[in-house]
Amino acid sequence: MNEQSKLLADLRKDYKLASLSETDIDLNPFNQFNLWFAQAAESGQLEPSAMHLCTVAENGRPSGRIVLLKGIDEGFIFYTNYQSRKGQDIISNPVAAITFFWDTLERQVRIEGKIERVEESLSEQYFHSRPFESQIAAVVSPQSQVISDRNALEKPWAELKEQYLEAQKAPKPPYWGGFRVIPDYFEFWQGRRSRMHDRLVYKTDHDNNWSIKRLAP
Repeated sequence: MNEQSKLLADLRKDYKLASLSETDIDLNPFNQFNLWFAQAAESGQLEPSAMHLCTVAENGRPSGRIVLLKGIDEGFIFYTNYQSRKGQDIISNPVAAITFFWDTLERQVRIEGKIERVEESLSEQYFHSRPFESQIAAVVSPQSQVISDRNALEKPWAELKEQYLEAQKAPKPPYWGGFRVIPDYFEFWQGRRSRMHDRLVYKTDHDNNWSIKRLAP
């Protein structure tokens, strides 16, 4: 075993903060998520809204990245450039998986489901709630596309900022907006001692009723 492999093998943590049982979990997975999210935010977790989003391209190749959760209704909402790699994945293959990891609480939540665009009015509202300079960045960045150098972004950014400086508001481009992940699967994971972790899964049936099962760690 080389030095790097030994270092990785020796990285161990024994989780011991809490437990998760069928008797104290909410029957509605959205309620359970909201409870855990609030606790993560109160715990001092860095970026509790950060989630790993996995999409799958038309050719079956998966890709993942961290995005920020920006709303919850019947699904989990985030915003992006529709022409980006994840945007094109979603348009061609509208399913996704998202994962939250809150190390301060030794917890993980996995969510899977179909994905759809949010209403244009909601995208417009959120876009103009962002800081002015972030609006400009969303307009000028051809997200996921190859560019010659950083000046290819900074020059149009400065020009557009000057153009809309007085209004402090840029028009939302048609290629930018929100997606909503509509879950049919939740998994709540609570770290436990000796790797005897708790895993409780919610699955929905054809009548949109949720069932709860325990998985082995």
